[in-house]
Amino acid sequence: MDHQKRLDRINELAHKHKSIGLTEEEKAEQKKLRAEYLADFRRNLRGQLENISFVEEDGTITPLRTLRKKDV
Repeated sequence: MDHQKRLDRINELAHKHKSIGLTEEEKAEQKKLRAEYLADFRRNLRGQLENISFVEEDGTITPLRTLRKKDV
């Protein structure tokens, strides 16, 4: 399921939950979709963070992942 369809279904289930409630199957689906959404979000955020670099005053470029490895 693509990102937008997953998000639309999560919202649809959330609205239904507020109005009339969800069946057990829908609750399980909602939980699964939310977990998938969060996993995608975290993966995308980690990818963005891994591509951050700092430009030092002397002009050198230091990737964030290099700094993290030094601190650990």
